[in-house]
Amino acid sequence: MRGQDHASPERLRSAGIMKTRFLIAALALLAGIPALTIGVTSGVVAADKHVVMADATGTVGGIKVPSTNHPITADVPAEATHREITDDQKRVRNYADQPPLIPHAIRDYQIDLNINKCLTCHDRRNTAGSQAPMLSVTHFQDRDGQTLGTVAARRYFCTQCHVPQTDAQPIVPNSFQDFDSVLGHAQGGQK
Repeated sequence: MRGQDHASPERLRSAGIMKTRFLIAALALLAGIPALTIGVTSGVVAADKHVVMADATGTVGGIKVPSTNHPITADVPAEATHREITDDQKRVRNYADQPPLIPHAIRDYQIDLNINKCLTCHDRRNTAGSQAPMLSVTHFQDRDGQTLGTVAARRYFCTQCHVPQTDAQPIVPNSFQDFDSVLGHAQGGQK
């Protein structure tokens, strides 16, 4: 059919991106208007008139805002962080299929779409040189149970299941008992 202009998918996508950019710019402009109309930006009302704030409070949009002693700006020392346990000792698992805990430091490990630092030691091709435990075969299976030649995408981000340990005490009491201790108590202490 001649005379009708059919928009290509690329053109529609480009138009959608432009609408989104325009909307973001408009929202950013609207967000700045109250500060511009009130004249609070950097303490200047007009070109050369400075705002004098009484008792360290200012007014934004007709609301008094304290400029000191605010929880966000208070200079409070952070709580001490707990020490990571990095003794390279394997921990006992408390239940079947529990992901193993990470017994070493991982603070600066990069795990993203391009690099997975964990695989430099734990991938099956690298375990001989690193002496690290190899990934379980389950890490090479996709969601349909098909075994792949590389780590499956759903098992690629290690820290979604495996966590490092610290010497932090539990926040709430915990009376968890593993299966063996429950079974031992039920059988009169024999295992």
